[in-house]
Amino acid sequence: MTGMKKRVLIVMGSRSDLPSMEGCMKQLDDFGVDYSVRVLSAHRTPNEVIELSKNAVDNGIQVIIAAAGGAAHLAGVLASSTPLPVIGIPIQTSALGGLDSLLSTVQMPQGVPVATVAIGKAGARNAAILACQMMGLADPDLQQKIVDFKKAQAEKVLADSVVE
Repeated sequence: MTGMKKRVLIVMGSRSDLPSMEGCMKQLDDFGVDYSVRVLSAHRTPNEVIELSKNAVDNGIQVIIAAAGGAAHLAGVLASSTPLPVIGIPIQTSALGGLDSLLSTVQMPQGVPVATVAIGKAGARNAAILACQMMGLADPDLQQKIVDFKKAQAEKVLADSVVE
């Protein structure tokens, strides 16, 4: 989305993470939340990652979503240098199916929290929803979109609940 204040910062560890993250961006689009996307590595470009997170508040960002695979330290590095909530998305890997990413993202030391969602595409969508739920605490219009979204999900399940 363009022309609006960016509220969410999405950071991916690699361009190869983009297919897993398309659902996250689509979900934010569906809720009308503007975002910016960067591709930076916690290991290859750590200074740039830290600068990005340090400046996020001044740039109007409210939530950071970080996606990385393997030794997935991106969310933790971002969380270490910002007061903003960080949501980590473990990306599925060929070596360990994403378990490595999950453990690297979720096992943060005390004082550096990262909210961690499911591995891969489901986690990417859930990260967008969670970010909107967080921002919805101070934005009644966005919170109503979440309420409507959840109602529509329930209606769809109920409509499909009878098997004849």
